[in-house]
Amino acid sequence: MNMKLSIIIVNYNVTRLLRNCLLSIQKYAEGEDYEVIVIDNASTDASWSDLIPEFPKVHFISSEHNEGFAVANNKAIKTAAGEYVLLLNPDTELEGYYMKDILDFSDSKPDFGCLGVRMHDAEGNFLPESKRSVPDMFNSFEKLFTNFKRSNSQSYYRSDIDENAVAEVDVVTGAFLLIRREVYEKIGGLDEAYFMYGEDIDLCYTLLRSGYKNYYYGKASLLHHKGESTIKDEVYLDRFYGAMQIFIDKYYRESKPMQYSFLKAGLRLRHKIEKIKLK
Repeated sequence: MNMKLSIIIVNYNVTRLLRNCLLSIQKYAEGEDYEVIVIDNASTDASWSDLIPEFPKVHFISSEHNEGFAVANNKAIKTAAGEYVLLLNPDTELEGYYMKDILDFSDSKPDFGCLGVRMHDAEGNFLPESKRSVPDMFNSFEKLFTNFKRSNSQSYYRSDIDENAVAEVDVVTGAFLLIRREVYEKIGGLDEAYFMYGEDIDLCYTLLRSGYKNYYYGKASLLHHKGESTIKDEVYLDRFYGAMQIFIDKYYRESKPMQYSFLKAGLRLRHKIEKIKLK
């Protein structure tokens, strides 16, 4: 019989954060039927292997090459035994005994697609990417060029939904994304065209287009050391804006040509602005 949950963590050069993440799972998932699979994405820092004897129940996988976040998750999930898989960033920490509540909630939804939780940074600031809309012409303009947050469902960051609420949303973050393994495999997993960034938006949108519903579960909180594992340089910018380009090429180029042209121009302009800021 399959176990209930497989927690999948992709590590890259963040041993200290990964250790804290594993300790939080060990503490707050105690008593649950779960496994943890850590796949190291060819870290240049080999210290992650020091964690193997400290966490003997964790299944560690080593990749020879860094082929990106999507490839690593898909590879790890092929070894998973859980009914559900939880994609979890190594720079996060669970903050409560809520795993059973989340799984019970997910079990109660026959059309369950995926689920995300309320995230905050180390200073306690709520992270708005916890609940989002699918990018379109209007909310993308808001995201790219303004700080204006509309209080309706068209907002990119769903400001109409309270941080502590439980509600349907379009998009949750890949930093904590719960999905049935059967559904994950049925829709093809993460799109490996994305190296890093954007693959969570694509997955959530694919679920919606396949008739599933995605949920934000604000009763549960997650500490996300946002930015500590990311170097904000030109490589980061190219990958981030490149991911957004992949998304609009995939979904808007043919079906929504006006939105496609607008978004393509907006992404190109914002990318240039951000590169200038680095200099």
